[in-house]
Amino acid sequence: MRIGWTAFGLGAVGVGAVGIVVPGLPTTVFFIIAAWAFARSNPRLEAWVLGLRGVGPLVQDHRDGLGIPRRAKVTAVVMVVLFVGLSSWVADSVLIRSVILLAGTIGLFVVVFGVPVREDQPPTGGDRL
Repeated sequence: MRIGWTAFGLGAVGVGAVGIVVPGLPTTVFFIIAAWAFARSNPRLEAWVLGLRGVGPLVQDHRDGLGIPRRAKVTAVVMVVLFVGLSSWVADSVLIRSVILLAGTIGLFVVVFGVPVREDQPPTGGDRL
């Protein structure tokens, strides 16, 4: 089972790494998933994720329930609306367009209502990701 969690975590790290250079693909959420998987399988890799410059403090803030900076939340909402709108506009099929819009709407609600905003604490670093 440990091998499975480690492989899942490494996959999440891979997708998160791609998200650093691909616009619209989230980064931090995949590193949060990776840290979660590594916590079940490999403490050394978990510590590595938490120690990453830029993304590590954001993962720790998520674990501590501190939320994300308001600027990051606004950026996430704008990106979801932009890329879901663009993707649904270029989709050929009504079914695909409907699936994109449904997934985007669910994602938007999760970001807007499910992710707390960190107002009172100064950023711990890595707000750019």
